[in-house]
Order: sequence, then structure tokens, then C-alpha cells
Amino acid sequence: MALGGNASATVLGAVERGDHLGLEQALAMGSSVEEKNAQGQTALLVAVWKNDVDAARLLLAAGADVNARDSIHDSPFLVAGTQGRVDILRMILAHGADLTSTNRFGGTALIPAAEKGHPDAVDLLIAAGINVDHVNRLGWTALLEVAILTDGGPTSQRIVRSLLQAGADVDIKDSDGKNALAHAQARGLSAIATLLETAKAKD
Repeated sequence: MALGGNASATVLGAVERGDHLGLEQALAMGSSVEEKNAQGQTALLVAVWKNDVDAARLLLAAGADVNARDSIHDSPFLVAGTQGRVDILRMILAHGADLTSTNRFGGTALIPAAEKGHPDAVDLLIAAGINVDHVNRLGWTALLEVAILTDGGPTSQRIVRSLLQAGADVDIKDSDGKNALAHAQARGLSAIATLLETAKAKD
């Protein structure tokens, strides 16, 4: 797709159109990689939402900020984790991702990645050194969110195993005084409960 004049000859415009050739041309012409749209999203954040790996690679090579916030406090790093954009997340982690950054709910990238069922993203974040016991504004850790909000199926079980192997604290309680095991038992998530009981027995 050819560039259609100055208005579209921007990094942001090219990414929004999915125009990789246009993106390369805009970068070569010096168009800003940090321009934001009406939602406060940079081109890199748009690329993450679209899971446009090639665009993300070009933007990261051009120095795009992986921690730049939009109007609802999301960043390319946080969204890549939350949405399980594993290929992009891997690149973002190599480009200065702030592992301590939090979303509008006060949670790190790990917490929604765990709750939304993205085990590969969870593993990448753990390997990068993210705090597995971070507590968000709801009073929940990643482990608590899995016990409270998921169906407890095989994907959730894999995520719980990863969190436990990373040393997640099974005794952390929410604002109601319940830990992940109590929630799993109350919701009938027997496989999750067994994993948590086994981990607790090893303490």
C-alpha cells in the first residue's frame, strides 16, 4: 500500500492501517514513534492490540517506548502480558519493560495474564523476574485471581503450577480473609485446590 500524503505518512497511521511498507517509509522519514491517537495509544500499543508482530519489531528497533501509557493507563508491556501476545511480549521484555508497572486496577502484567489464561505469557513474566505475589487494588494476587475468576480447567491448573514453582505464597489472603485455597474449595475447583493443598503441605 502506498503512502497517501502527509496526513497518512506517519508511523501511527501506518500501524493503524497495517501497512508495513508504509511503516518502514515513515520511520525512514523520521516520523515520531511516540505519536498518540485519540485514546492516547502509541503506534506500539496499537501494534500490540492488533498482535502485529512485524510492526512491533520495527517499532522496537526504532526505539519505541514499551512503557508509554494511554488514557486508561495501559502500556504496550501491560497489554502484551494481559492479552497473551507472547511473540511481542518476548521482544518487549528485551527492550526495557518495567516489571513493576501496574494497570488501572493496580495489578502487574502477571495478574491478568494468569486470570485470562495465558500460560506462556505467565511463564515469560516469571522468567523475567516479575513479583509473583504482587497484590492489586482488589486485594488479589495472580494466584487469588485464578482461584476466584477462572473455571479451574487445565490451562488454569498449568498457570497455578507455574506460580507455585515460582514460589507464590499460598497463604496470602484477600480483603475478606480468604486465601486461594479457600476460594478454590468454595467454588469446587478441586484440581486447583489439590495443587494448593500440596504446596501448602510443603511449607
